[in-house]
Amino acid sequence: MRPGAAQHYLLPRHRHRPSGRTSTVTRARRLRAPLAAALLAAALPALAQPAGAADNPYARGPEPTTASVEAARGPFAVAQTSVSRYAVSGFGGGTVYYPTTTTAGTFGAVAVSPGYTARQSSIAWLGPRLASQGFVVITIDTLSTYDQPASRGDQLRAALAYLTQRSSVRARIDPTRLAVVGHSMGGGGALEAAKDDPSLQAAVPLTGWNLDKTWPEVRTPTLVIGAEDDGVAPVRSHSEPFYASLPATLDKAYLELRGAGHLAPTVSNTTIATYTLSWLKRFVDDDLRYDRFLCPAPATSTAIAEYRSTCPY
Repeated sequence: MRPGAAQHYLLPRHRHRPSGRTSTVTRARRLRAPLAAALLAAALPALAQPAGAADNPYARGPEPTTASVEAARGPFAVAQTSVSRYAVSGFGGGTVYYPTTTTAGTFGAVAVSPGYTARQSSIAWLGPRLASQGFVVITIDTLSTYDQPASRGDQLRAALAYLTQRSSVRARIDPTRLAVVGHSMGGGGALEAAKDDPSLQAAVPLTGWNLDKTWPEVRTPTLVIGAEDDGVAPVRSHSEPFYASLPATLDKAYLELRGAGHLAPTVSNTTIATYTLSWLKRFVDDDLRYDRFLCPAPATSTAIAEYRSTCPY
């Protein structure tokens, strides 16, 4: 960690837990002893479940492990369908990846944008990887490969609108749990989308590029991933000021890939996938089981040059 990098610890936010709810144990204490004992015995299996799973209607998949978050594929079988640019408006079409199960409830949805001059093939690896962990994912083509970040932000939002309103998998999606991810100008677009739509639950710019370096308007939990040897969007002029300018009270983190360049997110990358997945699980699914992969801050390693976080988990 670089000198001066700080970690801040805030109280956890449990969106799905009504405030002031009385626990099973507290209620039991108010009953007669025999009945209280019976209630506690009945409640023990539920209480023994991992925090964030037992009472979270959004949790999907089994108890996560280091192996599971690093795996190339998760527990859900995945199908995919192509979306023609001529069948949509506001973005250039793409590919939808989705869990095939119809019995696990609805899923959060994620739109992913490529970078400048690139097509969806450059970030396609994220589609099945995230979908197999319990998300509906659309990797998009942009209207023009030269579109700037503000336009890419609009296109990410248009893709999410398509997913939730018109796509063939819309019934599988919870429209209140949406996120954006993007590479390079697509990463700058993810910040633009989060600025314009505070209802988004998570944003992950990957080696992001944007002429705008300050993002105090963002209210969406944001994971900024930069690359130590990025010569196109150097971290000192892009990812680091992006992170620093996000509100201090925001759930946010900054991860710098050691020895990596600007194109690191365009090929399968375990570190990018692990932390992107954990961030989406934590803030789109409110899944507290993924806290331990994000906080306390992971140590620097052969893969991570630096990690900063407000660590609200």
